[in-house]
Amino acid sequence: MNKLINVGFGNVVNSSKIIGIISPDAAPIKRMVQSAKDTGAAIDATCGRKTKSVIVMENGNLVLSSLLPDTISSRVNHIEGLE
Repeated sequence: MNKLINVGFGNVVNSSKIIGIISPDAAPIKRMVQSAKDTGAAIDATCGRKTKSVIVMENGNLVLSSLLPDTISSRVNHIEGLE
C-alpha cells in the first residue's frame, strides 16, 4: 500500500517511490538540481525557503524540500515501521 509522507508545508510524496534523500550541498548534487530545473523535472516544495534536502524519485524527478534529510528519513522509517 502506498504511504504518503509530509515533506513540508502540506506537500507529500509517496514513500514507496523514493530512491534517496540527499543533502544539496555537494557540487554534483547542485548540478543535478540545476539540470532538473532546466528540464522541468524538479518539484520545489520549499515555499521559498532554503533547500535542505533533495528527494530522488523513481521516475527521475527531484523533490526539493526545506526539511533536513534526517527528518524526512525518520518519517519514512516511522511509516515503514507501521506496516
